[in-house]
Amino acid sequence: MSAPTTIPLADPAHPSAPTPREAPAPVTPKPRALRLRAAGGTGVRYLLLLVVLVVTVGPFLWQLSTSLKGAGESVFGYPPQLLPHEPTLDHYASAARTVPVLSYAFNSLLVAVGCAVTNCLFGSLAGYALARMRFRGRRIAFGIFLATMIIPFESIMVSEFLMMRSLGLNDTLVGVMLPLAVTSLSILLFRNAFLGLPREVEEAAVLDGAGEWQRYARIALPSVRGTTAVVAIFSFVFAWDDFLWPLIVLSDPAHYTLTVGIQYLSGTFTNDQRVVAAGTMIAVVPLLLLFFTLQRYFFRGVGEGAVKG
Repeated sequence: MSAPTTIPLADPAHPSAPTPREAPAPVTPKPRALRLRAAGGTGVRYLLLLVVLVVTVGPFLWQLSTSLKGAGESVFGYPPQLLPHEPTLDHYASAARTVPVLSYAFNSLLVAVGCAVTNCLFGSLAGYALARMRFRGRRIAFGIFLATMIIPFESIMVSEFLMMRSLGLNDTLVGVMLPLAVTSLSILLFRNAFLGLPREVEEAAVLDGAGEWQRYARIALPSVRGTTAVVAIFSFVFAWDDFLWPLIVLSDPAHYTLTVGIQYLSGTFTNDQRVVAAGTMIAVVPLLLLFFTLQRYFFRGVGEGAVKG
């Protein structure tokens, strides 16, 4: 005789409640699908990186290739030829014979080094005052510095030219350097770097009797060497690459900077782009050497001077 069959009864407290069921197990993606998805994301990132590399480095490589191509090689041929078949350095010699490259490079070096030194000195002083000192109008002064960063140079170059003329600095390297002697970007980078320093160190120096100048020179400034390197690199590059302001304020060819003097290559060798490319490379090489020499301090300084809220 078979055993009686038991039928599950509904819950007496909830007579209409359905019988509970087990929740379905979550579906986990297969390892192969995960690998394909990760490979697709990596491929997209590398593709974007390749596009950025072509856009940024491509013009530099093309100029370098053009400056090394022989006289018989085509510059504007299709498809473009990146590697020269007969590399030569004759175009660099032609550029040096056409314009006094060394004299122009020396003028640019004086202006660039002067701007780097003054930006590090005055920018650090202003940044330290905005970050560590308490005085009336500090926030207003900081706001004015930020506002000047968005003013285009073209809107103030006439007034700057009249100011240089009234000071008797037209057609001088000092007149080229003075408007770039300290920038708002330098002050902002130093201010943010000084804000990141612990106040306990300065408070201990105050207890030892150190004044503001001693705390700035012996504690604050040595602690932001990375930011100092960043400001020096930016100031040097901006001053070295500047073309419009030296073109406006200089009239004597003996005082020309390299960017202004190289423009004569385009007028003298209108059909020979190889010589123009060689002159361009002469102006770029010092910047590359500077960056590769100070790149360790540069990347460390970017973190020190990061914008904080």
